[in-house]
Amino acid sequence: MERSVKKSLEDILQMIDEIDSFFEPGQKRFDFYMSNTCLRRAIQMNLAIIGEATNRILKIDPDTAISSARKIVSTRNFLIHGYDSLSHDIIWGIVIRYLPLLRQEVHTLLNYEAD
Repeated sequence: MERSVKKSLEDILQMIDEIDSFFEPGQKRFDFYMSNTCLRRAIQMNLAIIGEATNRILKIDPDTAISSARKIVSTRNFLIHGYDSLSHDIIWGIVIRYLPLLRQEVHTLLNYEAD
């Protein structure tokens, strides 16, 4: 695996871990997310970084096995350019439903043991 691809995959994992660290274990709650502007902005920034890292990977290896790679890049673009019409429900859905799958896929690509 090319070094820059590996670095971008590690960046994705770091951003997912960071998002998880914003919550007490077992306490990911939408009401907490909505009540904290700093938390929302931090999560949005981390998702944007995940999207940028994914975009960099795809430029080097378009066949990388990340199931929603194009959607991840599109989400990054929307976060940056469509910030004024963000849906918090969609962002929250990404955090709850899609980041765990992305973590598994990146672990597989890096040959890590899944959590």
